[in-house]
Amino acid sequence: MIKSRLEAFSDGVIAIIITILVLELKVPHSPDFGALVPLVPVFLAYVMSFVYLGIYWNNHHHMLHVTTHIDGKILWANLHLLFWLSLVPFATGWMGENHFAPAPTAVYGVVLLCAALAYTLLQTAIIAKQGPGSKLAAAVGHDLKGKISVVLYAAAIALAFVHELIADAIYALVALMWLIPDRRIELHFYE
Repeated sequence: MIKSRLEAFSDGVIAIIITILVLELKVPHSPDFGALVPLVPVFLAYVMSFVYLGIYWNNHHHMLHVTTHIDGKILWANLHLLFWLSLVPFATGWMGENHFAPAPTAVYGVVLLCAALAYTLLQTAIIAKQGPGSKLAAAVGHDLKGKISVVLYAAAIALAFVHELIADAIYALVALMWLIPDRRIELHFYE
């Protein structure tokens, strides 16, 4: 399989996930600004999830840009990532509708944690196929940022039951860490 088919499929799935995410924003039935106040938590959850999906889309694109060969393991690893990303609208909706309550906030973290682990598995599958001397392997190195993200997600899941705002702050921190597309890969684009 050529990588452009994998990238096009993944782009389509992520676009659908974003569409489903926005459908969770319900239009108020009242024409005054006060009707928007109860929607603030839902909107904040939407913004955070939209940013996360954008981060995954950007970094997925960068990773596939330096990928030369695709095999069955990579296809399944990619589907595994898309599975976890497809759960983002559910976790977002539950968290937003319940004003960032502990259980929904923890479940949101579980989805983010599993998506991060799935991304790492995809990255590992690509490196295994390309070899340790590949551009991706050189760019990723020891993947300290990825490992830190996993630890922070795990901490946030537990801390959601202490105080959900701590967990939310950690989720925002991880998003900020990844907001700019992975420069490690981008630097290898033009070699």
